[in-house]
Amino acid sequence: MFTGIQATFIGGDARQLEVIKKFIELDASVTLIGFDNLESNFTGAVKKELSLDVLRDTDTLILPIVGTDEKGNVESIFCSNSITLTADHFEAMNPNVSIYTGIAKPFLKEQCAANQLRLTEILDRDDVAIYNSIPTVEGALMMAIQNTDITIHGSTSIVLGLGRVGMSMARALHALGARVKVGARNPKDLARIFEMGLTPFELGGLADQVVDADIVYNTIPKMMLTEQVIARMPHDTLIIDLASKPGGTDFRYAEKRGIKALLAPGLPGIVAPKTAGQIIANTLCRLVTKHLANREGTS
Repeated sequence: MFTGIQATFIGGDARQLEVIKKFIELDASVTLIGFDNLESNFTGAVKKELSLDVLRDTDTLILPIVGTDEKGNVESIFCSNSITLTADHFEAMNPNVSIYTGIAKPFLKEQCAANQLRLTEILDRDDVAIYNSIPTVEGALMMAIQNTDITIHGSTSIVLGLGRVGMSMARALHALGARVKVGARNPKDLARIFEMGLTPFELGGLADQVVDADIVYNTIPKMMLTEQVIARMPHDTLIIDLASKPGGTDFRYAEKRGIKALLAPGLPGIVAPKTAGQIIANTLCRLVTKHLANREGTS
């Protein structure tokens, strides 16, 4: 139970609603900032404006998945007004506050470091990334079905990278009957691809592998699908880039060649916000519970 914990939520999208519900269920005192246009009200939560006083009283601060931008702006789909965290806000925070976000950009990291505030990026965690790979794969399959005139079954599908998303993507395609080729650099990953019954290839030879590709799924956040690689693709190849922005595709050249290339980061929050929110909620509850236990153990 989170009885006595003052949790403040600043901004976010539909995923945050699941986290708010969970914290209320666990008896935390919840303050919502940037939820002015939220139609449904949460019993047990209060809406407030961003202020130094609210932050001084906060034990647990929960920011959106994207945290802040480089100027401290916090995105919220439930608020018409802009929300901006400044250096003064961080200086006013309870020194024992725990701040949680998905991915922290330099501004947020620098402010937390300057004020010695505890910051946790949950998307860096293997468990969250693996859970999130499920809605990511489902969203990618939906995009593939919507943007091709062939079935996934029998297609020649290429997956770049055997990370947490790449492995889930390759397995799903294989289960659906696609001819799956997976590119990787690490010999260990190439061995695993072979063990999975798929066709492994080294990423250095990518240009030779795409000559018969129907769909290419990129999960590597580096420029992989270059002009030289795209030039070897059939004109009706579909590229679905699942890497974080700006992706790993030369989108300009793909458009010039008439090849459809779709950048699709953040699919969990788009195709399955409730599930994605529950993943975040469960992870945050484990982290906060562990932090409370550690704090009590040292007190």
